Amino acid sequence: MLELSPALYRAGHGEPLVLVHGFTATWRCWLPVLSLLVPRFEVIAPTLHGHDGGPAAPEGPAHSLSVAADHLERLLDGLGVGSAHLAGNSMGGALALELAKRGRARSVVAISPGGGWQEGDTREVERIIRWFKLNQRAARATERQAPRLLARPRLRRLALRDVMTRGHLMPTDEAVRLVRSSVRCSVVDDVYETMRTGTGRMVDLDRIDVPVLVAWGDRDRILPLDRHAARFRDEVPGAEFRTLRGLGHTPMWDDAGLLATTIADFSAAAS
Repeated sequence: MLELSPALYRAGHGEPLVLVHGFTATWRCWLPVLSLLVPRFEVIAPTLHGHDGGPAAPEGPAHSLSVAADHLERLLDGLGVGSAHLAGNSMGGALALELAKRGRARSVVAISPGGGWQEGDTREVERIIRWFKLNQRAARATERQAPRLLARPRLRRLALRDVMTRGHLMPTDEAVRLVRSSVRCSVVDDVYETMRTGTGRMVDLDRIDVPVLVAWGDRDRILPLDRHAARFRDEVPGAEFRTLRGLGHTPMWDDAGLLATTIADFSAAAS
């Protein structure tokens, strides 16, 4: 089986493994690890609602982590996926943990999951929002020139330094797609609102009762380990924690082999 479109990647055989991307990204952020995971699992990587190539954001109440998880559950229902191993990065990590609370996860690998800031930490929330706003502004300003600017490995590494430590390893066309996906994400204002109101923050982590691995790059500049990891280490029952030395926030291009092995071995052991 192979399904390939802007909205979905699906391939392989075995137990289902759902890969959930981060805020403003698409399923393509998982490209480096797919060929390493497909021999062991049925890999399902959707593009989330309101993101470039994904389903339109449903009308209704303002976005929240819970509402986003509702949308993801319905998306998985439509794909015929019940429970699955889940691996998520950033916002995708938070959604994977949210689905674990709902009994949809066989295991979770959360890579720099979002929503872990301390309650009432408005300064940190505003710092994160400010980073995404600056990133979007830069993406809009350079979108037309992106293919030329990002053709140089050194410039790719510089441009992507907050997202990953080895941006020069990402091919030019994928770097351009990453820039464009940031511009075309339609739920950014909703997500900012959830962060400011607290509905984007992870709660009730003690309700998770499946194997969880939290992995965090020690050079994550968007959600620094020392400010965002503690709650996941302390509040998820029995969670295993690993520091990914030298890797950034979205580390799939930084070390595809390490990420794929981390996800595959933990998921397989949980089976």
